[in-house]
Amino acid sequence: MLPQLIRDRTHAQANERATALLTALGLGHRLTHRPSQLSGGEQQRVAVARALANQPALVLADEPTGNLDEATADVVLAEFLRLVRGEGSAALVATHNERMALKMDRVVRLHEGRLA
Repeated sequence: MLPQLIRDRTHAQANERATALLTALGLGHRLTHRPSQLSGGEQQRVAVARALANQPALVLADEPTGNLDEATADVVLAEFLRLVRGEGSAALVATHNERMALKMDRVVRLHEGRLA
């Protein structure tokens, strides 16, 4: 069993990381709200933060800005890419959004079940 000090430090670090991610994604003012109190777009941003919380080596994202209006999607995507790149992670993003695809480092298209 972990000593109390280590558990508290780990919990505090997790809270700090979550707060930083949510704030970066424009949700700093909603930190104390329950999921049911968030809009669909805000819930989508929480999902992005959750995907990045443990600093994974690879993030798999299927339409990560799918429920967002265009302006918010641009902000969230920019922050998502900044965080992924800044932490040395890689992201595989599936999207139908051509504007989003153009912002990626590399684009691979799937046509009739084959990579094109």
